[in-house]
Amino acid sequence: MLLCLTANHRNASFDILEKLSVGAPSAAGGLVAGTTGVSGAVVLATCNRFEAYLEVDEPVASADSSAVDATVDAMSAASGVSAAELRDSVTVITGDAVVEHLFSVSAGLESVVIGEDEISGQVRRALEQARSAGTTSSGLEQLFQRASTTSRTVKTTTAVGTAGRSLVRLALELASSRVTDWTQARVLMIGTGSYAGASHAALRDRGADDITVYSPSGRAAKFALSRGIRPTTDLAAAIAAADVIVSCTIVEGHILTADLLAGSERTLVIDLGLPRNVDPAVAELAGIELLDLETISLHAPLEELNATTEARSVVGQAAAAFAAAEAEQSLAPAVVALRRHIFDLLDAEIDRARGRGDSSPQTEAALRHLASVLLHTPSVRARELVRAGEAQAFTDGLAALFGIDAGPTATIAAIAAIAGERQELA
Repeated sequence: MLLCLTANHRNASFDILEKLSVGAPSAAGGLVAGTTGVSGAVVLATCNRFEAYLEVDEPVASADSSAVDATVDAMSAASGVSAAELRDSVTVITGDAVVEHLFSVSAGLESVVIGEDEISGQVRRALEQARSAGTTSSGLEQLFQRASTTSRTVKTTTAVGTAGRSLVRLALELASSRVTDWTQARVLMIGTGSYAGASHAALRDRGADDITVYSPSGRAAKFALSRGIRPTTDLAAAIAAADVIVSCTIVEGHILTADLLAGSERTLVIDLGLPRNVDPAVAELAGIELLDLETISLHAPLEELNATTEARSVVGQAAAAFAAAEAEQSLAPAVVALRRHIFDLLDAEIDRARGRGDSSPQTEAALRHLASVLLHTPSVRARELVRAGEAQAFTDGLAALFGIDAGPTATIAAIAAIAGERQELA
């Protein structure tokens, strides 16, 4: 069963999200290895959300379960957020609702800026990190891969995200009321990751040309060379020369402090980092204006209703198809049990025919064809009942008509064997 614990810009403070983004992702390995019933975990940590996706062995009907408790405790220990505070800040989603939620997140429909560009890549990287850590599972692999496919479908078939909207672009829109002419602005970028790439593109679109980049990890020269901008290793000098500073790294600790910015005049600082790159005390300095994620999120535009409605329809259809496919797999043991029952009868009848001296290939072929005809309608009905949410009716019917126990006893090998027999009968 799928389970998701989500803390995001709607139900948690940025202080909590910041702490979770630093420590909690590393807790997934211990959660999977040390928690009975948790077979997989993928952690998604972005600038405005933290989510733990789990595959658990037992059904979870509510937020009160051992898997939820174990996840809260593990993430609490790793992040420094108290278990009580974390439990108050997360929403627990279970079952099929997890599918639609992740698809919606990956499509950018749950972001601060509806349709943001970066989130789909972050979802993809979350899965890659889980693979590297050995915490993913077959169910989570299928879920996240389908989420990426759905995100691409939303982007190519709806108007959501066509303008390349993102937190970066929203931040620059807000900053434009303070920057009279971007072509004359001296811009310092701090960071060389994916957000830095998006920041550079958005700055160019605004007309900014005088751009310097600084990297805490020493990658400024490589980043600058590919983009035709200036690298620097002297942060203090670059700060003193800048009109606008855009900081977007994932390093821990404050890169920009009040001491570094003391004496700067008329400087706009945009902090896109999580954890925060800028000490909040910077906002108290004369001549410094600070735009951080919390401030930016307060100015997020209203959803474009038509485009968003269309996108949510695409997400809903994809989630329903995924859930139906998963449900069909859950009914596989019942279908296998019916086919095995029919094949056993078939084999017994062929043996009796041979015992009577009737071993002609024509007789055996006729009996196998009859078995195929008899199985066709029940197989079709099984899929129809699953998609209608009435799978139990199929298993109840098998028990009432044939006395078949359709419990989850079929192995993958048995299912594969039956699939092979069906191909032979076709």
